Amino acid sequence: MQKRAVVTVVGKDQVGIISKVTNVLATHEMNIHDISQTILQDYFTMMMLVEMKDKERLDDLLENFQAIEDEMNLTISVQLEDVFQAMHRI
Repeated sequence: MQKRAVVTVVGKDQVGIISKVTNVLATHEMNIHDISQTILQDYFTMMMLVEMKDKERLDDLLENFQAIEDEMNLTISVQLEDVFQAMHRI
């Protein structure tokens, strides 16, 4: 069974953000279904809808993202799609 998650990345724009984040997703065999990114003044924002294996643990993924957050001074969050939708209902 596949489940989906929402990955968000925010931080000062710099070379390599997309590459480093998507490499972690590839390592975890996660497929990107949709992606949106923009730069507002000097700030980079990206939101992705990704498909993950049912056995994949978010803790493992977040641990891998921690090094990128520290190195590039970013904030990266991951939420299961159903949790994300429940939190953003009007």
